[in-house]
Amino acid sequence: MNIREMLLAEHSRKQCDKIVRYIGTDRLRFGELVQLFLQDEYRVVQRAAWPLSRCAERYPALVQKYLPRIVRKLQQPGLHDGVKRNTVRMLQHIDIPLPLHGMVMNTCFDYLADPKEAVAIKAFSMTVLQKLAAQYPDIMPELKALVEDQLPHQTPAFKSRAKKLMQQSEG
Repeated sequence: MNIREMLLAEHSRKQCDKIVRYIGTDRLRFGELVQLFLQDEYRVVQRAAWPLSRCAERYPALVQKYLPRIVRKLQQPGLHDGVKRNTVRMLQHIDIPLPLHGMVMNTCFDYLADPKEAVAIKAFSMTVLQKLAAQYPDIMPELKALVEDQLPHQTPAFKSRAKKLMQQSEG
């Protein structure tokens, strides 16, 4: 099987699951998926983001050596929302290495503060920042202020996640 062809054949949950099963714990196949994600072919990058996120959630050890390049990918202008959403979703579920904390925090704060950013990206960014706040409690006031500012005009899903954040910060 060819992962690139699989990505381009169909964009669906079923196809994503098929790719994740094909990769499994195979480091070479996972590396091939990461290389497709890191390239500049817009459609391939967009479609690779979802199975990449799902593989990393199931097998976090596979992604560790690629994290610096994956996090740097988030710095590229003009990324598809699916790339940002799936990458930040993945960051919620893995241990982020210390050298990447600053870049991840800055990126997530930027996403959360941007009024044009998609709600799911903001929500996942909030969770990543909440997780990092356990090690960097000084970021919590800024995080809470950003979230509180947005609460009146956000979706129920965002509000639910924000409520959990506020409860944790008080407790």
